[in-house]
Amino acid sequence: MANRQALRELQTRLADRLQAARTNTSQGASWLAVQVAGHNYLLPLEQAGEIFSWPGVLRVPYTNTWFWGVANLRGSLVGVVDLGTYLGHPIERTEQSLQEVSLLVVNPALQVNVALVVDRLLGLRGADDFISTAIEPAQDAPQASAGIVAASYTDSAGGSWQVLQLHQLVQSPDFLSIRI
Repeated sequence: MANRQALRELQTRLADRLQAARTNTSQGASWLAVQVAGHNYLLPLEQAGEIFSWPGVLRVPYTNTWFWGVANLRGSLVGVVDLGTYLGHPIERTEQSLQEVSLLVVNPALQVNVALVVDRLLGLRGADDFISTAIEPAQDAPQASAGIVAASYTDSAGGSWQVLQLHQLVQSPDFLSIRI
């Protein structure tokens, strides 16, 4: 009897904590902050999926340079895209530097099996983490990002952040056309 009561109390506490976490996330954090090829990006949480460490990639020939191939992530094959190169910021990568990148799977609700290579995960951010907003994309935004950059923000340290709309990215004809 005492064990049942203790179990019931534990379940109630866990349910309360989960509800509090959901409430805090919905009010505070809106984006996953990442760094890609030295640039800061904000990815909407509802469009982002699971994060994986570098698993290695099976290269696919005759594809664009930004499409690296496929990876097996929890038994599912996903295409791997170097987001930096796609956005016009290619960088040299070594085998050692690949061990430090992460793969961010796009939310399965967007119906595209793809993971994006990101150099650093910088945590969660909300609108209150920034001091100014610009609705227009930055002037130096690459052509490939046209239509997928929703807004630009500036943080208190003067850093520039661009919001990438992943749902626009994965629907872009350029993104869907991986062949050379």
